[in-house]
Amino acid sequence: MKENRVNKVLEEMKKNDIPQMIISDPAAIFYLTGKWINPGERLLALYLNINGNYKLFVNELFPITEDLGIEVTWFDDTQDAVEIISKHVEKDEVMGIDKNWPSRFLLRLMELGGGSKFVNSSFLIDQVRMCKDEEERELMREASRLNDKAVEKLIKVISSELSEKDLVQELNRIYDELGAEGFSFDPIIAFGANAADPHGVPGNVTTKPGDSIVLDIGCVKDYYCSDMTRTVFYKEVSEKSKEIYNIVLEANKKAIEIIKPGVRFCDIDAAARDHIEKAGYGKYFTHRTGHSIGAEVHEFGDVSSVNTDQVKPGMIFSVEPGIYIPGEVGVRIEDLVLVTEDGHEILNDYDKELIVVE
Repeated sequence: MKENRVNKVLEEMKKNDIPQMIISDPAAIFYLTGKWINPGERLLALYLNINGNYKLFVNELFPITEDLGIEVTWFDDTQDAVEIISKHVEKDEVMGIDKNWPSRFLLRLMELGGGSKFVNSSFLIDQVRMCKDEEERELMREASRLNDKAVEKLIKVISSELSEKDLVQELNRIYDELGAEGFSFDPIIAFGANAADPHGVPGNVTTKPGDSIVLDIGCVKDYYCSDMTRTVFYKEVSEKSKEIYNIVLEANKKAIEIIKPGVRFCDIDAAARDHIEKAGYGKYFTHRTGHSIGAEVHEFGDVSSVNTDQVKPGMIFSVEPGIYIPGEVGVRIEDLVLVTEDGHEILNDYDKELIVVE
């Protein structure tokens, strides 16, 4: 068990009068135990109680060879796993349940009287996970370092002979070569008109002179995710495209430069959005400015106009403004930013100035 992390969750449980909780999210269980298990449709649960009673419930299909410092209760496909859990909980106490536990398991536990009251307790662990400890910060730095190398290699192979899908395959090869463990999300590699779709799906189209090329990519290294976006142009760039690029670049920089403890997420969003709106392209910036990231590419918390929470040291999130002119051009520039004790650290070092691929 990761004792420091578990203790932070237990403190939040006490503050919120939740004496016991069941955690089923594999990423959250990994965060607390150091073991990542993908159970598919089968039950996986970590039980925490503020009295110090912890148990991990695991199907025998997922053997654990290392000592996790926690009692493991095993079951197989022929057993009622929820009934087994119900024998270990305090039935006269409030039970916290995370947002990911399938209703078929929750309803069965309610039927068995596995608690006096059931409440959503996901926010407890979500908030703790938002602030990365030093081990996590180093892992995030390394994942981003690999991503910087990957985008540099990827840009060098862009040509009119390779389609968007071909570049995805090239990226997969590059990540493997660099020692990454695969994609942290499905890459968005989009040319020209497709680049004007913020979530454009790579297809068989090839690039032509003047196209913007959006490269939104991320890898996993040692269970932690990277995510970055660079936009380049093929052979040439029009004056309008150059103007749009520089507006997005300045929006990215303006948002990042105000990041420090105590600043609100909505103010970071406004720093980017206001610059784009003043330039006359506000209606073409169609998404939030960023999202939190860690062991999952999208974690609790975002950089948006409605999030009034203040940023704290250890938080890591993306800053990714964009402008998308339908049918014409799309530009997005994204960095991951770590909030430090007195400011911020940009985790991506790859050049953000305009690049024209020859």
